[in-house]
Amino acid sequence: MGMEKPRSAMGQMNFIHLFLAFVLFNPLGVTAYGFRNCIQTMKNPSNFKCMQRFLNNISSIVGDLPNNAEVVNASHNTIKVLPYGSFRHLPQLKVLQLSYNKMEKIKDGAFENLTALKELNLSCNYLTNLSKDLFLGLGNLTLLLLHNNRLSVLHQEAFSPLPSLLDLQLQFNNLNSFDVVIQSVRKLNGLKYLNLCNNNLSFLRPGVGFPPSLYNLKLCNNSLRKMEGPGPRFLGNVTVLDLSYNKFSDAFSFANVSLQRLQRLKLVGNNIDVLQLLDISNLKPRSLDYSGLHLNKVSQLTKVCQRLGKSNRPFSLHLQSNNLRNVSNQTFLACPPIQLLDLSRNRLRSVDCVRQMLNTTAQSHLSKLLVEHNLLKHLRGCFNTAPFKELTVISFRFNRILSISSSAFHYAPNLNTLHLNINSIAFLHAKALKGLKQLRELRLDNNLLTDIYNDSFSDLSNLQTLNLRNNHVSVLFSGTFKSLGNLSTLDLGGNNIHRLANDSFEGLGNLSKLYLDNNNLQYISPSFFHPIERTLQVLDLMGNKIYFISKNQLKQPPFLNLRSVYDLKLQSQRPHGLKVIPSMFLKGLTSLRNLYLSENKILSMAPDVFDDLGQLEYLNLADTSNGMGDFPPGIFKNLKNLTTLDLENAGFRTLTLEVFGNLSSLRYLLLGKNELQTFNSSVAKALPSLNYLDLRKCPLSCTCDNIWFQNWLSNSLVQVVYLYNYSCSSGQQPSYVYSFDTHVCFQDIGLYLFSATFPVLVLSMLLPFLYHRSYWHIKYHIYILRAWVNDYWRRGKDEHYKFDAFVSYNSADESWVLEQLVPSLEKAGAPTFRLCLHHRDFQPGRYVIDNIVDSIQNSRHTICIISRRYLQSEWCSMEIQLASYRLFDELKDVLIPIILEAIPERELSVYHRMRKVMLKKTYIAWSPDPEAQRLFWAKLRTALKASNSEDKEFDQGDTSDTSLLQA
Repeated sequence: MGMEKPRSAMGQMNFIHLFLAFVLFNPLGVTAYGFRNCIQTMKNPSNFKCMQRFLNNISSIVGDLPNNAEVVNASHNTIKVLPYGSFRHLPQLKVLQLSYNKMEKIKDGAFENLTALKELNLSCNYLTNLSKDLFLGLGNLTLLLLHNNRLSVLHQEAFSPLPSLLDLQLQFNNLNSFDVVIQSVRKLNGLKYLNLCNNNLSFLRPGVGFPPSLYNLKLCNNSLRKMEGPGPRFLGNVTVLDLSYNKFSDAFSFANVSLQRLQRLKLVGNNIDVLQLLDISNLKPRSLDYSGLHLNKVSQLTKVCQRLGKSNRPFSLHLQSNNLRNVSNQTFLACPPIQLLDLSRNRLRSVDCVRQMLNTTAQSHLSKLLVEHNLLKHLRGCFNTAPFKELTVISFRFNRILSISSSAFHYAPNLNTLHLNINSIAFLHAKALKGLKQLRELRLDNNLLTDIYNDSFSDLSNLQTLNLRNNHVSVLFSGTFKSLGNLSTLDLGGNNIHRLANDSFEGLGNLSKLYLDNNNLQYISPSFFHPIERTLQVLDLMGNKIYFISKNQLKQPPFLNLRSVYDLKLQSQRPHGLKVIPSMFLKGLTSLRNLYLSENKILSMAPDVFDDLGQLEYLNLADTSNGMGDFPPGIFKNLKNLTTLDLENAGFRTLTLEVFGNLSSLRYLLLGKNELQTFNSSVAKALPSLNYLDLRKCPLSCTCDNIWFQNWLSNSLVQVVYLYNYSCSSGQQPSYVYSFDTHVCFQDIGLYLFSATFPVLVLSMLLPFLYHRSYWHIKYHIYILRAWVNDYWRRGKDEHYKFDAFVSYNSADESWVLEQLVPSLEKAGAPTFRLCLHHRDFQPGRYVIDNIVDSIQNSRHTICIISRRYLQSEWCSMEIQLASYRLFDELKDVLIPIILEAIPERELSVYHRMRKVMLKKTYIAWSPDPEAQRLFWAKLRTALKASNSEDKEFDQGDTSDTSLLQA
């Protein structure tokens, strides 16, 4: 064995080991940092997301954020209280979101030092009141969201510290005093938007008016009955007023209020006479939104049009929710030119080419027609109908349309946008869209279409967006899209397409975005995309049935000529995912920047599958775990421009340099939910551009192999998401990867193990020997020690004994004890003595040895009835030894030996302890002679009556009976 190093040398070696570990494992000095409960947005480093951490302490959420943070989103937590100075360390904060917490109280000064804050979101909490100094310090705040709380009390100076406030949202609270609200906002000279909908406001008492800057005021869903302000101009400069769903029933409620400045007034949900309102108020008829005002008769609409007056200036007419069932061609005849007509949320069953609604000559300026949420079932053909040449937008969404006939939109030849989505259209006539040569956007999604005819889109030469998503189209006939030469976006997702043909996309010479997701395509051929291969940029094949059973199954690359595609989606192939990815599968995609392969249970990938993707920037392989484990070496070797790699739940067990060694541009690496126990140092060295690492829910270990990793997590170049939450099991107490104890890694473990195990080994060898050889000796000393302790606590106290003598005897001599000793000492006359006997006075349930010790200690003397059997008994030997302790160590002569039978000295020699007693003590011998027995009882009584001093004299004087031992 070598010589032991000096302690100082050992300390130096530990330091050297630690230094070398840091240098070797951090050769570039590339280290990491993280935040306990926030994620820094790498595209905007001043933006922090701290949502859904389920924490109730704001300091634990934002306490470790840097002072240059500008945007913090701490919504969806359980914060109840904001203490004073909660964000004092974030002076540059501009946007703060605290919505969806459980906030009940905000202490005054909670937002101190947030002089740069522009937006504050406190919505969806439990706030009940706003105090005077709550918003102190927020001098630059422009947007304050307080909706969906329980506010019932507003201090009149609550908003005074907010001179720059532009938008205040107070909807869905419990405010019931209009005057309190006005008092609290009166000093906000820059306020423009105020939302007080869904409160308990009922009336307005005289007081000051709204700030002159306010122009948009929402008071919907309250209990207002009258508009009684402090004066006719209490609305100030409000131009947009929403009084929907209140309790106005009398038009005279507005008699004393000036409505002249209003540009739009909404009164839907009130029971008010429109014509009377226009008569008694100075409201401009064109400023009123006529939705929901019970104008369900043609005569009423005609009178409204008459009130609108004759003017050549087009206006917007909103007639939603009026329970309209039909209109005639005379309905809007008296109206001035209508530019936008909104008839949504009525009960119209037919628009009949709009002839019944509008006189073509009078309303030729109509440009936008909305008939949504009605009961339309059919759109019939419109022939010989004068056109609305300015009509560019039509929306028939949310109806019950089953079929569309030929030339259904002949009346709108210049239509630009047509929305027919969310109906039940099962039949679209081949000529239904005839004449719509100016159409740019057509939405037919969420219907029941099964067939698209060759001529369905023949006139739509300028169409740019065609949405056929979520229908039942199963076949794309040849030439279906041949006339759509300007189409740029085609959405066929969510249909039932099983196969494509070589001419399926014929004529789509400008198509850039093609969505084929959630169909039933099983294979892809490069010939399918031949008509669009030069222009296609986005291809979505998510949720189809593309699969391969071997790496050599592919005959030709399916995307070979798609050199312009930059976004390809192949995730979630059904039913079990894209299990095998052949070597040439992605060949030809030389411009691809974004590739989505997530949610495919991949079993194997060819090592050269990504070789052609030199321009790739984003690769998503999340949720691909199906037993493949690690990827083939060199699979990413050509991805030198890759910046984001998502490998969450991809089945990784280790990270190797062979797989990740060439990703020199990688910035974002997501590795959550893998089986990784460490992040290899060689991989960290090979990723010089890395600045975002996600290792959440990985079983990271706190072992010596991760020393480098702990050192790596200590600076400010790579953000490790939730760095301080990565725990690992280490004994009974959980440890954390960033702080587990590494001292043991730099110590001589062998020496410590030897020092700990050698004594244990020696003891395990000696204990059986000692137990066998010295059992009673050890046991004796244990109880001697116990007796000494008991006696120590009794010192200094008056001795009071329960018994005069404890009788120690063998069970074979019990008859002599009961027939001779007990009657003679306890019953034969004064003085009598109280004896302690095993069978009579021991406490039941206690250990025998405990009873013996207590009995000896509680007795003034111990009488030992000595016979040959007594000497052979272990219990009797223990009793006499415990009694002799008081004789030898306490100098208390309490032992009275009685010899029942003659015992030669040679038999006593083996009982050396007993022999010492006999040599030091005078003993009393029993004799069968009656005369000798009288002397025996006299001596025994004298010994029991004697005090300690008398005992000493007795010990030194009377030795006459020693001869009996030898008789």
